[in-house]
Amino acid sequence: MPLLARDFHVLAPDLIGFGNSAAPSRESFEYTFENLTKNVAGFLAALKVDQYFLYVFDYGAPIGFRLAMRQPERVLGIVSQNGNIYQEGLGPKWAERAKYWANPTPEPRAQYESAFAPETIKGQYLTGEKPGTVGPDGYSLDIAHTTEPGYAERQDDLIFDYQTNVALYPQFQDYVRQYQPENLAAWGKNDPSFIYPGAPRS
Repeated sequence: MPLLARDFHVLAPDLIGFGNSAAPSRESFEYTFENLTKNVAGFLAALKVDQYFLYVFDYGAPIGFRLAMRQPERVLGIVSQNGNIYQEGLGPKWAERAKYWANPTPEPRAQYESAFAPETIKGQYLTGEKPGTVGPDGYSLDIAHTTEPGYAERQDDLIFDYQTNVALYPQFQDYVRQYQPENLAAWGKNDPSFIYPGAPRS
């Protein structure tokens, strides 16, 4: 971000329930990607940001593309860092999650609490990287956030709701074909979640 800030006014809000943003209870806020999108849209409106370049990554990709397809005139271009919008870009674990989406019983939901264990989060940073090239700051901060009340339940809600993003993939693709925004796709080929076959199509 410091490099981008040399030439751009960079806005990088943490999503609701993530990082340093508020984490309302599940009783007062429904953790869905649609609601996260509405929150980001409200953030942009409050700052009177009418046009922007999108930098999308991981969970931020479907949020960014929801914004883009609804107000395409505002998007000047897109940088996609493993920001998948294709079935081909879903790693093997998503096949298991699709089974959960089809049969959302308490047992598989409980299993996903391990998705936020410290070693799992650490692995998200280190898998596929050369030993010694990733500092501990990022994953240590993420691990600290997992101790917040209700964290695992909120994340379980989003894992279940991710199916709404997959259902929107064809619409995201239609947006790209119709409006052809300037696009830079940067892909970490060793990402186990959003895999490289999604990159050439982005």
